[in-house]
Amino acid sequence: MDVVNLKYHYLFWKMTHYLIKHKRYRVLNLSREQDEIWLESTELKEPDIIRLRLKDLDWGGWVKRDIELTSQNAERIRKKRHKRRLKLKNLYISTYPPVDDEGNLFGVQATERERNVIESLLVDEAAGTETLNNDDLFSEGDWDLPEDVLEAHVEWMKNNALSASNEQLQTERKLFQRGKPLFTYLFMAIQVIMFLVLEMNGGSQNPQTLIEYGAKYNPLIIEGEWWRLVAPIFLHIGLLHLLMNTLALFYLGTAVEKIYGRTRFVLIYLLSGIAGSFASYLFTTNLSAGASGAIFGCFGALLYFGVLYPKIFFRTMGTNIIAVIILNLAFGFTIPGIDNAGHLGGLTGGFLAAGIVSVPGVLRPVRQLLVLLLSVLLVGAFYVNDQQASPSEWDVNTLNGVAQEKISNQEWEEAEKLLSDVVDNGSPNAETYFYLSYAEIKLGDSLQAKDNLITALDKRDDFHEAHYNLALLLADSGEYDDALIHAEKAYELNNQEEKYKELINQLKERN
Repeated sequence: MDVVNLKYHYLFWKMTHYLIKHKRYRVLNLSREQDEIWLESTELKEPDIIRLRLKDLDWGGWVKRDIELTSQNAERIRKKRHKRRLKLKNLYISTYPPVDDEGNLFGVQATERERNVIESLLVDEAAGTETLNNDDLFSEGDWDLPEDVLEAHVEWMKNNALSASNEQLQTERKLFQRGKPLFTYLFMAIQVIMFLVLEMNGGSQNPQTLIEYGAKYNPLIIEGEWWRLVAPIFLHIGLLHLLMNTLALFYLGTAVEKIYGRTRFVLIYLLSGIAGSFASYLFTTNLSAGASGAIFGCFGALLYFGVLYPKIFFRTMGTNIIAVIILNLAFGFTIPGIDNAGHLGGLTGGFLAAGIVSVPGVLRPVRQLLVLLLSVLLVGAFYVNDQQASPSEWDVNTLNGVAQEKISNQEWEEAEKLLSDVVDNGSPNAETYFYLSYAEIKLGDSLQAKDNLITALDKRDDFHEAHYNLALLLADSGEYDDALIHAEKAYELNNQEEKYKELINQLKERN
């Protein structure tokens, strides 16, 4: 091992301590001889990498080869970090410069088509610490050295640097260890319990059972059942759906709860689940349920952690998290039946919820207040826009569902008014005319009901309920032959309905 003046051993470790403690660099690698150390910035600032080399330099050829090897190592780091560009500061701490240095060994060098920029500096006895005092990165440090440096001084400074590095590692580990993920396991248990409840009461894939237990169903939400934005978080459609979401919750929920703590995790999970249900309500009409929105909210919370700690995020899990999000969204857009609106709503809700509560120990009230205001404005804008939409602008399936609910509640006039508006101004389908005819029958307008049933059958001739209701109206008006034709058509389309067969027999007896 080359012998270097103790003063420069001391300076080597003092620079290391300064970079770790004050500039928040972390140790990437320390050589076995402890004369070379590589450090990486933990924040979004340059240089990305710093390399310190303690050596008495002799010949310029060695320096050139060393800079070339340093450049190759920098390229490996750049590729591993998936960075487009990497800036490295390469410092040599030496008693004297190389004997054949002609002033062109040190300086800035661009390599690999300028993807890596390496700045090499020499700190030696001739320049003293002036090189450090004039450098932007080191200018804030105190580089006055003792006149007489003993080995004890060097050892003390080395221990300070290594202790600072160890404290930094412990602080980073604490970011991922904020207690046991109690509520993750609780939410998993609730999912399983609710699945068993659904299975014992008609089946988790039975639409009526799902609606009864709180699935997202737009017509009932329009009617004021806003609690259906919360309940779907804990309901699942089929065993595979439950298993996939429970497994995802196990991995993502535990990570988020360890980072944010229990209370913040509960808020993030529920708010992102509600955001996913709300987005699904706004942009899709399908009956839906599942924890997918809340699980995507966990992705959003991890992305917000990446905003606060970008270097730690990408060094640990960032690339994998982003890849999984993209993969899941791609599946959602290509495979039918997946509620991508709920996924995107949950992802956005999780990110915003994490921005509101923040990570424990990171208090940024202005940013948190702005995120809260943005969230309120977004929800308010979508809600107001939804409330201002007239029934004729609703999706026809949603409108028919609302009408069906009103009919089941015997609100005949409200149903008739709602459906007539859509017939006059919207895009009605066969079901729209059928429900309108039913409301009209209850209101005593049989003639108009008959016309609407005929229109419904013009749009869909296989509508067996419409054939049956039209047969009843025709029979009431004495048109028995036509009534029999429609009754037989209804029975042909659905021979499981005994009332269709009974009506046919009655009509045949009358004839």
